[in-house]
Amino acid sequence: MHAVCLIIIATFCLAGCAVGPDFEPPAPPQTQSYTETGLPVKTAATNGPGGDAQYFVRGKDVSADWWHLFRSAPLDDLVKRGIKKNPTLSAAQASLRQAAENLNVSTASLFPVIDAGSFAERQRINGAFLGNPSLSPPPFTLYNASVNVSYPLDVFGGIRRGIEASEADVESAAFEVEATLLTLTANIVTAAMTDARLRAQIQTTEDVIALQEKVLAITQQRLQSGGASRLDVLAQTTQLVQTRATLAPLQANLAKTRHALSVLIGELPSESKLPAFRLADMCLPLELPISLPSTLVQQRPDVRASEARLHAASAQIGVETANLLPKITLSGSYGGSSNKLKDLFDSSSVIWNLVGQALQPIFHGGALVAKRDAAMAAFEKAYAQYRQTVLQAFQNVADALRVLEFDAQQLQVQTEAEGAAQKTFALTQTQYKAGAVSYVNLLEAEKQYHQARIGRIQAQAARYTDTAALFQALGGGWWNRK
Repeated sequence: MHAVCLIIIATFCLAGCAVGPDFEPPAPPQTQSYTETGLPVKTAATNGPGGDAQYFVRGKDVSADWWHLFRSAPLDDLVKRGIKKNPTLSAAQASLRQAAENLNVSTASLFPVIDAGSFAERQRINGAFLGNPSLSPPPFTLYNASVNVSYPLDVFGGIRRGIEASEADVESAAFEVEATLLTLTANIVTAAMTDARLRAQIQTTEDVIALQEKVLAITQQRLQSGGASRLDVLAQTTQLVQTRATLAPLQANLAKTRHALSVLIGELPSESKLPAFRLADMCLPLELPISLPSTLVQQRPDVRASEARLHAASAQIGVETANLLPKITLSGSYGGSSNKLKDLFDSSSVIWNLVGQALQPIFHGGALVAKRDAAMAAFEKAYAQYRQTVLQAFQNVADALRVLEFDAQQLQVQTEAEGAAQKTFALTQTQYKAGAVSYVNLLEAEKQYHQARIGRIQAQAARYTDTAALFQALGGGWWNRK
């Protein structure tokens, strides 16, 4: 009993001690900019759809529901459906609940384990057991009921380090949910933009086909009047067929995009009833937030999840270090034992015990040291992965900012090219009808106009999708969610 008291006193003296490193979050990168060279205050502007200048607003916070900035009710509804029914997001949320329950299991290790037990035993003892083989005691029944208590004393903090690791696992799972949600919403928005772009390209291609059919009809009329050759008709027919051939791949890509959208919102392609998106129905966000570089690591859910995994790896070093040290356990029981059930709880039937146990590992073939060293290597691995995640985050933002700048310039060039090509084609058509230019000139003008229209549509759509990519790269504003 005296020894047990000494163990308890020693335990309270060491209660604040926990072996292993105390985790400190890594400092954010000490940089003032995302890109190698400075950004302009605003992007280039263009007269035409999607051509407004976008302003880079440093220090502006990101909206939690950033997709609302595109001002598309069908898009908002689709994102809402995806958040509600996407299986990948549901799986991440279930993983969070699992991690929370595992934390409850770890936390329970700090408390005593109390069990109640009872048994009834019918037995007969041989007289030899009592030292007199000639005796033949009659059979009797033994009744027993007791409460057993076991309490591992966390002297060196191994249990607390395990709880710390479980808490970090919960944090990691929570940020994985945010990362999954951000990826889901960005993918839905991007797919909707792709849907709108493909529809515009299909419409443009159909318009070009209609123009080419008119030119073919004119060329056939000129053939009959002697103003064109059979070769001119064949060349225009070939051009028309080639343009028609580009329509099927666009339609196939549109179908694939809509199928992907159906899966993103957790529905079958045959039953999703998706809206038709059009670039003209969407607004380009004009104020683009640029978070301070020092805050990016706190905003990106993938970085925060990686930091939590690093924390868990740090705590695991403490767990494995504690396994090298003595384990102290207090246990005891209290109950009654009697050969008569009615006397089981009498004071004369009381039985009890109290045990203090210390277990010091001596030889395990090096396994315990190897486990600690493995935990240290796992921490180094987690730290390298954290650094890579941070570098990737800064690259994502830098890419998005630069791409948006060049997207605006590209749209400006493509819009000018489309306008020039349209005027050239219209003038060439007039001249061709009057016989002032050859069919070769008309064919080339027609081809350039088609390419310029498609190029302008692609450049316009790129500004929308890359704007969504910037919001995703900045973390999506989850910290502003109410």
